Amino acid sequence: MFGDSEEIAEARALARSFLTEVREAHGLPVSGRAAATVQLVVTELVTNARKYAPGPCLLSLEVDDGAVQVTVWDSEPCLPIVRAADPGRAGQHGLEIVVALCRSFEMRREPVGKRITAAVVLGDDALGDEAGAQVC
Repeated sequence: MFGDSEEIAEARALARSFLTEVREAHGLPVSGRAAATVQLVVTELVTNARKYAPGPCLLSLEVDDGAVQVTVWDSEPCLPIVRAADPGRAGQHGLEIVVALCRSFEMRREPVGKRITAAVVLGDDALGDEAGAQVC
């Protein structure tokens, strides 16, 4: 649970720790690209929750079908808008980038608030980064 903006760095650290455990304790491959993408997704989703929703947010990370499911719940029921690509727009590209980098992206209203889930593939990336590379 994250209560204020100073804890966004803590959310990223939690993601790094989770990925290290996935690799070392469970023997699953985690590419450098996947590690960086998970941290970016965590940063974007937690930042948006802290910026636009009153109260705390909840972050959960789990592995399913070769991907990390990054889920953030917050108390604001309004779903964010994922804008179309626009190179002339200054700012407001965060969710656009998250959607482009993830295997899947889902938003849904809950009885209280909303839940956003993005799946990041753990394996090798298109640049040839070997899965299992050190999580930074």
